[in-house]
Parts: sequence; structure tokens; C-alpha cells
Amino acid sequence: MRNTLGDLNNHLFAQLERLSEEELTGEKLNEEINRAKAVTSVASQIISNGSLVLKARKIVDGSINADAKLPKMLEG
Repeated sequence: MRNTLGDLNNHLFAQLERLSEEELTGEKLNEEINRAKAVTSVASQIISNGSLVLKARKIVDGSINADAKLPKMLEG
């Protein structure tokens, strides 16, 4: 199985749709909120990993110098 960032985006929007269901209340709502927290946590790790791979690839390709300072928005 090969997932893409587009697939991740679709999963996140599907989760948002589940959270938006008005008939979801009580324990079912709490379960969905917990599921959303888990999905968000995993998604954040996937995005961080992708960002790291992209930074490494730019260094390998010579797009940026290994000693160069990264813009603040790309740091850590």
C-alpha cells in the first residue's frame, strides 16, 4: 500500500466531516473526538517526516548549502 499526502488530506477532511455530524452526541461524540486527536497526532508526524525528507533532499541535490540557515518557518 502506498499512501500520499493527498490521501492524508482526504482522511483529515473525512475526520472533520465525522466530527461535524449533528446527531453525534454523548459517548459517541467523545469517541470521535479521541479518534480525531489520534488522527491529528499521526498526521502531524507524517507531515514532520515529509518536511525532514524534503529538507534532506534539498541538501543532497545542492538546492541549499548544508551550512545555510533555514528560514524561520522551516526550522524545527
